[in-house]
Amino acid sequence: MHDIRAIRENPTAFDAALARRGDAPVSSDILALDEARRAKIAAAETAQAEQNKASKLVGAAKAKGDEAEFERLRALVSDKKAEVAAMQAQAKTLDAELTDMLARIANLPADDVPDGADESDNVEVNRWGDVPGFDFTPKEHYEIAGVAPSMDFDTAAKISGARFVLLSGAVARIHRALAQFMLDTHVDENGLTETNPPVLVRDEAMYGTDKLPKFGEDSYRTTNGWWLVPTSEVPLTYIAADHVIEESYLPRRYAAHTLCFRSEAGSAGRDTSGMLRQHQFEKVEMVSVTHPDHSDDEQKRMLRCAEDILERLGIAYRTVILCTGDMGFGARRTYDIEAWLPGQNAYREISSVSTTGDFQARRMNARFKPADGGKPQFVHTLNGSGLAVGRCLIAVLENGQKADGSVLLPDVLAPYLGGKTLLSADGALI
Repeated sequence: MHDIRAIRENPTAFDAALARRGDAPVSSDILALDEARRAKIAAAETAQAEQNKASKLVGAAKAKGDEAEFERLRALVSDKKAEVAAMQAQAKTLDAELTDMLARIANLPADDVPDGADESDNVEVNRWGDVPGFDFTPKEHYEIAGVAPSMDFDTAAKISGARFVLLSGAVARIHRALAQFMLDTHVDENGLTETNPPVLVRDEAMYGTDKLPKFGEDSYRTTNGWWLVPTSEVPLTYIAADHVIEESYLPRRYAAHTLCFRSEAGSAGRDTSGMLRQHQFEKVEMVSVTHPDHSDDEQKRMLRCAEDILERLGIAYRTVILCTGDMGFGARRTYDIEAWLPGQNAYREISSVSTTGDFQARRMNARFKPADGGKPQFVHTLNGSGLAVGRCLIAVLENGQKADGSVLLPDVLAPYLGGKTLLSADGALI
């Protein structure tokens, strides 16, 4: 949500920032609606004052026995009361229209975000690890001999339809091990608080984290009105909603491993093979609620937390800062981490780490009380994948594959796999 006062003070700058995203200027429409709303509020206040004044005179006229004046004033009070009610209703309608308009406008990009139209204009800022060489043509994850029996798309389609997978046996265990490894690292070493939030949330939580009203088609809604979370960013961030937090309580850092659900609206035909793009998947999510002065450093910290997971797994990756045209609706700045997938001979996204500034905090009224006793201020909120578990599974399987169809697994997973470090060509852990 945007600060209407900032738009009033510098509408040109507001439109210029939106133009960097490729969005049309809207400040004139916003300000016209805001002016109409404020005019109705002012008129209602004037009419209320006139009503109050007339109400006081009614008693005096009655005491004097001036029946004509008494009736005139009583009629005036009645008219003013109706006038006030009508103008207040009109002001409320205009306020709702203004709020809805502001809620549909994307966040403004940070000054250091590169301008661009799409992902081809993203800028690489870091690269780690050597892309592995193979003396055979590497396969995609679902084609590897040791993986295929435990990664069943046909049965999943019978149960649920396209873009689902049924994992079993050793592959299911490796998937679980990855999630446990990520969560343990973030909690034990990175200082995040492990959280197990609901994955069914109310409208208010989706709205407060900028998933509504504009992107409802990207998520699933139950018949009784709950939303299935697109990521646990939604419930973790909404913990701060409607709170005034003591400054000393910041930052709040959370981590959660949950199921996530996305309709993948608009992605027809993309990544239809394998489990890269699914309707149901799992992520270990990181969320931070911070003081505005510390949010940029917090984003760098979260980015390192995510990168470190890949480094411990031995997966080559690159990090890019997204350009204005590729950045998500609620983000001020986003870094994507892309893991190397030999089967595709490409880097593919495995984590996004974003700062929203006070964009979400304004929507959900999340504030902190400054230590110096000043007025409450909006917190800043950040979110990032630490990591997407299914995509990490793909990266581990493809990078560790051997010519005979077996897969060498990262040593850091051995404690979660009973000390085993190899997925054999027949699908067993050894």
